Amino acid sequence: MDMGEPKKQRDIVAAARELFWKHGFRRVTIQEICDRAGVSKMTFYKYWSNKIELAKTVFDREVQQGVERFNRVMEADIPADEKIREIVRIKAEGTHEISREFMEDFYLDNEPELRQYVEQKTAEVWGHLMRDWRRAQEKGIFRKDFRPEFLLKVAGKIQELLKDEELMAMYDSTQDFILEFTRFIAYGISKR
Repeated sequence: MDMGEPKKQRDIVAAARELFWKHGFRRVTIQEICDRAGVSKMTFYKYWSNKIELAKTVFDREVQQGVERFNRVMEADIPADEKIREIVRIKAEGTHEISREFMEDFYLDNEPELRQYVEQKTAEVWGHLMRDWRRAQEKGIFRKDFRPEFLLKVAGKIQELLKDEELMAMYDSTQDFILEFTRFIAYGISKR
């Protein structure tokens, strides 16, 4: 978050994030965001031309915060198993109270501009993550026989899994499913 930006702008972003996480993108109106932020629509349009542009801002900030936290863990002088625990914890915090509607709207939505933007940003982040995983392998932190590309492919399947009604019915929330998926990738079925 840029503390140099106006408070009203920060309030709009915070309100949008809260509403998007809870209800998804499509179900939230600009008026609801403005009401939650305590600003007028005129103030909203001072900063964004539409809800998609605001959604991009919210997504960018979440991605940036996640990458910064991930980088701090990767740079920390802690054992590999602790790094993995921290990465799983970051994922848990990042998906706290995230709704299935959010996942569907941001990752599966029929809004081509938003979907394309999310896909582009996700690809950029994965590029950074792949480099970090490879550096960790070179430093002997993670197994050398592990292929970071595998993680990329498997993580891409989460979108397909979200569409599986039977699978999703097994979990109380979208976060529960995402954490199960993350823990499986991080630990397999072994005890932690």
